[in-house]
Amino acid sequence: MAATTAATSDTAPRRHIAVIPCRWGASRFPGKPLARLGDKPLLWHVHQRCLEARRLDGAVVATDDERIETACYQLGIECIRTGDHLTGTDRVAEVAERLPAEAYINVQGDEPFISPVAIDSVSVALEHLPASTLAVNAYTELADVTAVLDHNVVKVVITTEGNALMFSRQPIPYPRGDRPKYLRQLGLYGFTGPALKRFRQLRQGPLERTECVEMLRFVEHGYAVRMLPVTDSGVAVDTPEDLARADILLARHAGT
Repeated sequence: MAATTAATSDTAPRRHIAVIPCRWGASRFPGKPLARLGDKPLLWHVHQRCLEARRLDGAVVATDDERIETACYQLGIECIRTGDHLTGTDRVAEVAERLPAEAYINVQGDEPFISPVAIDSVSVALEHLPASTLAVNAYTELADVTAVLDHNVVKVVITTEGNALMFSRQPIPYPRGDRPKYLRQLGLYGFTGPALKRFRQLRQGPLERTECVEMLRFVEHGYAVRMLPVTDSGVAVDTPEDLARADILLARHAGT
């Protein structure tokens, strides 16, 4: 399996690439990246969505697990074997140290229906960021009350300038004085190499440790995260129950 890793380290610098962090030991769904969705592993579907984006110079899976690396080799998916990391973005940051590119788009490995158009939108936004803004994070509006209450769905509130104010698994804001719009943070982030290096240098703060939302690391340390509205109606797979719903959605797409 080492050949897949070694081959990537000698390539010329790329422009924008997608990195799909995948780990085996998810507490809610161990082995999730290789769970079958239709007739392919979950990670294959995410990789396909990245390949459908028009602005990327490739997509690579980043994992510390031999089983996932072996599956990528068998599927012809570029893969880099990494060390152990606290979060997916820390894993992407290691890839950035080894695979030169102008920017990196972190596409979470549990988003099999992520929109290629949304991925391209993050790529475009990366080219127009102020110097003080270290990341782009896509979001979409939540209309489903069940999703608003689901702690697996991360909600975000945004400043008037379009930056993240707070992320939480709880429904925020609390609807006391007005009826709010609830916004879902998507597992779709964009960074430059220097921003990822800075991310790895920062210590996890109490909010990130409590909520387990990695973009809070930038927010807690006073760095801006630009929130980007996109259209996305897919299902993020956090649990086996989500996978069952994703199977239904996949069959529905295949029938259209």
